[in-house]
Amino acid sequence: MTAAKLAAARPHPRHIANDDEQKFRVQVSEDSNKPSYLASYTKGLPHDNTTGLIRNPDDFQQFVKAIDSGDPRDFQDTPLGPKGYTEENGQGCGWRSVSAANAKVRAWESQGAGNTFDLEGPDAQAVTMPPAPAVGSAELTAEMAEVYAQALLRDVPFTKIVDESGTVDLDHNDCSGDQGVDTSVKRILRTLNKLEWFKSQDCECLTDAEKSRKRGSFTGQTVFRGITPGDNVGPYISQFLLAGNSGINGNDNEREPAKGLITYGAVNIDQRVRFATPNKDFMTTWYEWLDVQEGADLRGQESYVEGPARRFITTPRDLATYVHYDALYEAYLNACLILLADGIPFDPGIPFQRSDFIDHQQGFAHFGGPHILSLVTEVATRALKAVRFQKFNVHRRLRPEALAARLARCEQLNVAEVKEMAQDPALAKILGWVAEKNGTVDPVLGDRNYLLPMAFAEGSPMHPSYGAGHATVAGACVTILKAFFDHKHPLTIAGNDHTAFVPTEDGSCLTKVSVDGQLTVEGELNKLASNISIGRDWAGVHYFSDYIESIRMGEQIAIGILEEQKLTYGENFSMTVPLFDGGSIRI
Repeated sequence: MTAAKLAAARPHPRHIANDDEQKFRVQVSEDSNKPSYLASYTKGLPHDNTTGLIRNPDDFQQFVKAIDSGDPRDFQDTPLGPKGYTEENGQGCGWRSVSAANAKVRAWESQGAGNTFDLEGPDAQAVTMPPAPAVGSAELTAEMAEVYAQALLRDVPFTKIVDESGTVDLDHNDCSGDQGVDTSVKRILRTLNKLEWFKSQDCECLTDAEKSRKRGSFTGQTVFRGITPGDNVGPYISQFLLAGNSGINGNDNEREPAKGLITYGAVNIDQRVRFATPNKDFMTTWYEWLDVQEGADLRGQESYVEGPARRFITTPRDLATYVHYDALYEAYLNACLILLADGIPFDPGIPFQRSDFIDHQQGFAHFGGPHILSLVTEVATRALKAVRFQKFNVHRRLRPEALAARLARCEQLNVAEVKEMAQDPALAKILGWVAEKNGTVDPVLGDRNYLLPMAFAEGSPMHPSYGAGHATVAGACVTILKAFFDHKHPLTIAGNDHTAFVPTEDGSCLTKVSVDGQLTVEGELNKLASNISIGRDWAGVHYFSDYIESIRMGEQIAIGILEEQKLTYGENFSMTVPLFDGGSIRI
């Protein structure tokens, strides 16, 4: 009863989107105009061949109607695929590119999930996110430049992008050592630092949400990283994505941490990922991009190196491969297995941690391994429902791949805010490098091929950008782990808390490096959440604000579940939960 009353008493927030959905208009007759939805997620609907916008604004209204009702029949009435496409026409009907020649149409994902309710923890509608950065804003200009930069650097090892000691010289102007547009790391990072959002220290006119997302100029130790405690300590990749643990009874020589094998009962989980073909990106021609926007299902077209089939996460493309195919809570279940096997103590407020002689009871079904292993996965579905409500019912933010097309067609669209973004000196320089990387002059775009090179053939998932599913799940699962384990405990996976594993240059094995600072459970778990979330940015399917606002919402969901569950136990216990924005709460 107390838990139910606690849940019922939670204030439900107002859900506020930015004004972009209705702001940009298109003339439909001499005396009438309608929203163009150029800043909204329209993937799957029929699109115009020339502008890349949807053909009929009324299709979007039908899409929203179906979202609001959650009635599967309304979704079935919403146009899906290119004009004239029907299942009876067979594969290939209406597609324009060679890549989509035999493609089927791809449906939207769980757009009715935000209308569901849960009997434990906050309902999907009981948590929220602030408005997303608007088209034309300094923040979105910087976010888009960052996503482009990540695409350009996708095949550069993390150790070359970010020096672990933080000594990357971003003020040095000599680029003579640059080896091509996609590997000129310093040149790209210096250009990012010229963007107003990163270089300006003036926060007076920003909202509280914008202030919380504001980042200063990048350094070698902060570029492309998260902004939670511990993110900037040690190597870019969390130890929980690289290391393994000891085997059964601690005496299995094949399972030492440097081998990257995690104990999962009597079998192994291998931390190494499939080695995707370097420098192979997708959706870099107009008609391929257009087919994907109309729902062409190109999944599975990426290729892999035949030699070393697997390697440790070495480049951003490796990280993108991980977050392309992960079982959504996979990284956090693995982290939990590592923490348990390494004997990391639970939060000091959790019972049954003294010797058996004193407690006469061990944790198992509660306050033990099975408890935390199920709890860390349990929160994932709650997070997914909540973020679906934000994605479909509130914000409907366009994906980076779509905003890139708006920049490429800015002259044809003739929208002031889009033109201003494309003309920003720093972004314009990066757009030039993107056009060079995309290569052959496109028959539609000419030499202004600013399409975002994508790591995935199908581009983004079939749901809007804000919030991010991976990031919301990351925020929820990592919060559970930080609540259950002693989050301030030193992390000594590589031998001590001032040493970390990094992959060798070819990713074939792990080697140790010294860390300037202390590795802790909290820091590496926070970094794990950031790696998984920003890994989606490296793939081209999300923006930075998608990451940070989503992990915050995931944190709220996990805390709500813990608050209610705590009341259902007979033992007097507590958990201290460190927050992503600093500080902590005690449950």
